[in-house]
Amino acid sequence: MQKTAVQKTNAQKTNAQKTNAARLLDRMGIRYELREYEVDPNDLAAETVAAKIGLPAEQVFKTLVARGGRSKDRSKDRNGIVMAVIPGDQELNLKALAAAAGERKIQLVPVKELQALTGYIRGGVTALAAKRDFPVYVDETIELFDVVSISAGLRGLQILIAPDEYLRATNGQLAALGQAKAG
Repeated sequence: MQKTAVQKTNAQKTNAQKTNAARLLDRMGIRYELREYEVDPNDLAAETVAAKIGLPAEQVFKTLVARGGRSKDRSKDRNGIVMAVIPGDQELNLKALAAAAGERKIQLVPVKELQALTGYIRGGVTALAAKRDFPVYVDETIELFDVVSISAGLRGLQILIAPDEYLRATNGQLAALGQAKAG
């Protein structure tokens, strides 16, 4: 037996770069597929990513980072940060996320704060292997699919994964979070 066969990971064979998110899934013994796509930095929309990887937008989930209103000192408010994972063809219902997270009020974190909080940049945010373990709330429609796509933590790379395995890896809690996009 060749040594490379013994070291084969759970990811399907690909030339894609291994990210911290993929390494986490490997450590947990979770099967997934990495799928690369061409990045257009001027169009990071989930619908665009979905078209490039050949899945419907409602099956490609995007991760948004939000902050609750509990602490006056935002720099030390680790508990007020949450991640919301919603279908790519929807927008986040902030009131629903606030209710799920037990907050009175919640707002999206400014893009300029994403990397400092999560270690990821816009278009590459994932709830897997972020800088800290934040509470993760996942739209309940994830359970409608056998496989969903989420960011691998890098623009141009997606992870295809079974929803139950994603929920296990993120310790995600299901909630009705998405709503139709306005206009």
